[in-house]
Amino acid sequence: MKYTTKALIAAMTLCMSASAFASSHREAPSITKTPKVDASDFYMFNSYENNRSDYVTIIANYLPLQDAYGGPNYFALDPDALYEIHIDNNGDAVEDITFQFDFTQNLNSIELDTDNDPSTANVAIPLSNAGDASNSANVQTSESYNVTMVKGDRRSGSRTSLGNFDKPFDYIGTKSFKDYPTYARGFIQPLNLGSCGTGKVFVGQRAEGFAIDLGKVFDLVNLNPLDTRTSGTNILADKNVTSIAMEVPKSCLVNSTGNDPVIGAWTTASVRQATLVNPSPESGISTTAKKGGAWTQVSRLGMPLVNEVVIGLKDKDKFNASEPKDDVDNFAPYVFYPTLPKLIEILYGDVGAVAPTNFPRQDLVTAFLTGIPTVNKPANDNQVPADMLRLNTNIPAVAADNQNDLGLLSIIDAQTDGLPNAGADTAGFPNGRRPGDDVTDIALRVSMGALCHSGLDAKVIPCAPTDAKAGEGLFTDGALKTAKGFDSVFPYLKTPTPGARSSTTDDQ
Repeated sequence: MKYTTKALIAAMTLCMSASAFASSHREAPSITKTPKVDASDFYMFNSYENNRSDYVTIIANYLPLQDAYGGPNYFALDPDALYEIHIDNNGDAVEDITFQFDFTQNLNSIELDTDNDPSTANVAIPLSNAGDASNSANVQTSESYNVTMVKGDRRSGSRTSLGNFDKPFDYIGTKSFKDYPTYARGFIQPLNLGSCGTGKVFVGQRAEGFAIDLGKVFDLVNLNPLDTRTSGTNILADKNVTSIAMEVPKSCLVNSTGNDPVIGAWTTASVRQATLVNPSPESGISTTAKKGGAWTQVSRLGMPLVNEVVIGLKDKDKFNASEPKDDVDNFAPYVFYPTLPKLIEILYGDVGAVAPTNFPRQDLVTAFLTGIPTVNKPANDNQVPADMLRLNTNIPAVAADNQNDLGLLSIIDAQTDGLPNAGADTAGFPNGRRPGDDVTDIALRVSMGALCHSGLDAKVIPCAPTDAKAGEGLFTDGALKTAKGFDSVFPYLKTPTPGARSSTTDDQ
């Protein structure tokens, strides 16, 4: 079927719409109805906090595009959902370890005697808090969560409870919280993982870490992908997310029976199959419906931008419900014959954006479905190609000040004899993903054939410069945020934007 240029531009606009291109925010039709289980960003990297080189940090962000002033209910996670982080440590695209997070929301109804008459009932207040919110007695609702580690199949494997923990309340504002950063740090807790050691866990509201110029994207993709990397505006800068963050000893994650340092990971959220709406809910919270049945996966995220700009619209819900082991059967054509490069060529061919011609796109398969040999490809000769973040736990972390926000693509400017040298930042995306990695620019460039110009041996990246005429182009969305824009200690993402600011207090 042939399409007109006008139709393709319309398709490009849809493909890169703000609800899709913001890493994984509202990326599929059904997930827009249940934002509490919408996974927005997924990070996994060798910890670069001082004296934590033996640990891996994993962060799964949910409930995207939070307006900081979203009271009085703010942004509790779903107590009827199951949030999970899955680890594959043998390359078969099936979870070997799963960390499950199960949330409970509690009510502490605060009621006032409004008429000073002891014979009449007190009346519940409408706000979230009645005083200093760092004192839990002044807050009407609280959240706790249980962490369970599952070895083997996520539903039938061996289960170990790792403890129950409290979640900080969202950042209402500077009057309710005098020192929110200190308050939130108090919820970073040790996570006892038994024989392999002790890690850390934190769940709470954080500042949105993803950067994108959404205004121009909405305006009929009114951005030039060959413009300067600071030409855009990050209009997500005042949004918040809810982070599920873990720091886990490497020895807990890698395959103990082999000698392979590479792990793969992805995050999912599941809900119960059935919902019965209560037409006459009682007073309280979570009384409006009864839910039951088997857990059903409705959200999935591994590599950023896959369901947004790779998977076709008709299959986005299908992708969210699928498992990595089935990716080749379900979605291979989207990687072998991607539409995004052709759409970019149609829109911006006049400024040098020419789509690669090496079909099927084995360079994309290498970067996103198998991992790159000598960097983050598992040792398993029978590896199953699948969409997940892959991290070589043996590659040393790079301190924030020295990180290259283009991650592994820095190899293009720093390589010798077809292999990375010390000048390349091989600790970054797509070898895992750090908060400061500019995954939008990296994905755009890899999509347009940048790895064909990497100088790597054809056995490593099966394409050549002649396959990708625009591969050396500096493709960008124009919004830039580097590692220096984040904390250098766990949980790395910054203090959230407060819902209200006092006139005398700067942003934390």
